[in-house]
Amino acid sequence: MSTLVLDDVCVARGQFPIVVDVDLRVPSGEVTLVLGANGAGKTTLLEAISGLLPVRSGRITLDDEPIHRASRVRRAHRGLAHVEQGRAVFSDLTVAENLMIATRDGKIDAAFETFPELESRRSLRASSLSGGEQQMLVLARALLADPKVLLIDELSLGLAPIIVRRLMPVVRKLADSGIAILMVEQYAALALEIGDSVSVLARGRVVFSGACGELESHGGVLQSAYLRV
Repeated sequence: MSTLVLDDVCVARGQFPIVVDVDLRVPSGEVTLVLGANGAGKTTLLEAISGLLPVRSGRITLDDEPIHRASRVRRAHRGLAHVEQGRAVFSDLTVAENLMIATRDGKIDAAFETFPELESRRSLRASSLSGGEQQMLVLARALLADPKVLLIDELSLGLAPIIVRRLMPVVRKLADSGIAILMVEQYAALALEIGDSVSVLARGRVVFSGACGELESHGGVLQSAYLRV
């Protein structure tokens, strides 16, 4: 069982503090959500966890081992995978070739079991896929890396709601398989349906942290956060 823990994490872009004193716990087998308005610091937080940005202060541990000063490669070797915004596929490669990049043993059947829509397209270039299929490919590639912790940044970006509804249960299934998932998502209502716990960010600070079911009873916290960029 793996757990990602953030203690008093602060992150800046240039001289400007973006994330301030964030505490977060992401246990295996659960979907932990980070919600908030654009500019609240959500993407910055994920980039600091995966090593794209440095942590100004605070501590990040994975299974009690500090990783906040480790290289991005080292974090990946420890089991951290990051699905960034923008459906970053290798457009000139086929679906199968995109998947092969993510696995050491060349076995990609697990990806097609999770996303059967991709199997009939395995010989097509990734650039020919729809936006939803490309997002499936990105998720499938992350899955083949056998992560302990999966960071997902705006899964729904640019996708129709019907496609988002197809993908959300997959995220839940991945968590149920034992992966610790930390997800930033603009479709708050859909994310809350599959989430276990949620932290709401406003101006880089956590203004609510608790079980997803508790958020509704804290009147207006989420709505206020979306107004406090």
